[in-house]
Amino acid sequence: MKVAFGFLISMCQNGFASGTRDSEGVVQLRMNNVTPRGGISLEEVIRVPCPPNQAKTYQLEIGDILFNNTNSTEMVGKSGVFEGHSEPVVFSNHFSRLKVRNDRADARYLGYFLNRLWHQGFFREKCQRWIGQSAFKISQMLDLELECPELPTQRRIAARLKKQMTAVDEMRQAAKEQEGAVLPLFEKTLAEAFHGITPLSLGIRADAAPAGWQWRRLLDLARLESGHTPSRRHPEYWENGDIPWLALPDIRALDCQVVHDTSEHTNKLGIANSSARMLPANTVALSRTASVGFVTRFGRPMATSQDFVNWICGMDLDPAFLMWLLRASRKFIRSVSTGAVHQTVYVDVVNRFQVCIPDLARQRKIAARMDDFFTQAESLRQTLSEQNEAISALPGAYLAQAFSSEAD
Repeated sequence: MKVAFGFLISMCQNGFASGTRDSEGVVQLRMNNVTPRGGISLEEVIRVPCPPNQAKTYQLEIGDILFNNTNSTEMVGKSGVFEGHSEPVVFSNHFSRLKVRNDRADARYLGYFLNRLWHQGFFREKCQRWIGQSAFKISQMLDLELECPELPTQRRIAARLKKQMTAVDEMRQAAKEQEGAVLPLFEKTLAEAFHGITPLSLGIRADAAPAGWQWRRLLDLARLESGHTPSRRHPEYWENGDIPWLALPDIRALDCQVVHDTSEHTNKLGIANSSARMLPANTVALSRTASVGFVTRFGRPMATSQDFVNWICGMDLDPAFLMWLLRASRKFIRSVSTGAVHQTVYVDVVNRFQVCIPDLARQRKIAARMDDFFTQAESLRQTLSEQNEAISALPGAYLAQAFSSEAD
C-alpha cells in the first residue's frame, strides 16, 4: 500500500543556527555527523551555547529522523536516525527533525527510504538551487509517496539494512587501516635507503655521513635552473603549444614520478620571449612555493614555472637518486621555507644545499629499489582506492534492493 510520507509523521521541526562555539555547551549536530549509511556519528561534534529552555525544545529523542533540508546540492536530502547519546543533543537549522507515528511506521525504515532517494540523486534533481546553496521544501518531502508494508515487514527490512550498513562500516574501517599503512611503510623504506639520516642540509649541523657516503655541495654536482611563465597577455605564446610546461597544479599528482606531460603547454614563441627555459629529460624539479617539497623528474624536455627549482645532474649524480634524496628530505626543505602568505624556499637558500651521497653505482641501486617500491605502493594504493569506491557503492545498492518490489 502506498501512502504519503506526511501520513507517517507526527511532527516536523527545523533546528536553530549558532555561529558561536562553547566548549561547555550542548552538542549540536551538523551535516558531517550524518553518515551516507543513514546513521549519525558522534565521534566529532561541536558544542554551542544553548539555554535549558532552548535545549529542551530542540533536544533529540531516540527515533527522531534528521532530514537535511538546506545545504550544498549534493548533500540535500541526506538523512539519519538518532539512536541516543549519553548527554543532550540538539540540531542545526540545516536539519528538519521528523517524529514518526510509531503505530504506522518504523523510524529506521523511513530513514532508509529517504537515504535511498538521496543515493539515487532524487533530491539533487528536485531541489531548489541558489548560488552556493540548495534546499528541498518540507512540504515536498511530506508529499512523497512510499510503499508502506505492515510494521513487522518494515522492521524486518530495517533490521536487514542495519546489519548490511554495519558490515559496510566494518569494511570501510578495514580499508582505511590498510590504506593508512601504505604511507608509513613507504616512509620507513625511504628512511632506511638513506640510513636514517636527512641527506640534505645547509652545511650546518648536518647528520654524520654513513660509511662510504660523503657530503657534497649540490651546485658542484648539478646545474641549477629556474623557471618562468610566458606572458598570459600574449595568447600566441600558448596557442597550439607543444612544449609541456610544469606548474603547481600539476605537481601533487606527479610527486615522485617521471613526468611526460602537463596540463598546460607553451610553444617556441613563448620560450623565446620569456625567461622560461627548455630543460632536458631527467631534469629534477622541486616545487619551492606554496606546495613546497614536491618533486618530479622529466621524462622528456619541458619547461617549468618560476615555482620550481630545477637541477640538471652532472656525471657524479644520478637524477633518479636526487629525486628520492629530495623526497627523503621533504620535512627539512619545508623547514627552511619562509613567507608571510605563501611559504617559499628562496634561491639563496637553494644555493646552499649540500647533499649526502654514495658512489654512482650505489646511487643507481638505491634509486632502482625506491622506484620499484613506489610502483608497488602506488599499485596497492590504486587497488585500495578502487576497493573504497566499491564499498561506497554498497549502501545505495542495498537500499535499492530493499525498497524494490521484489524485496517488499
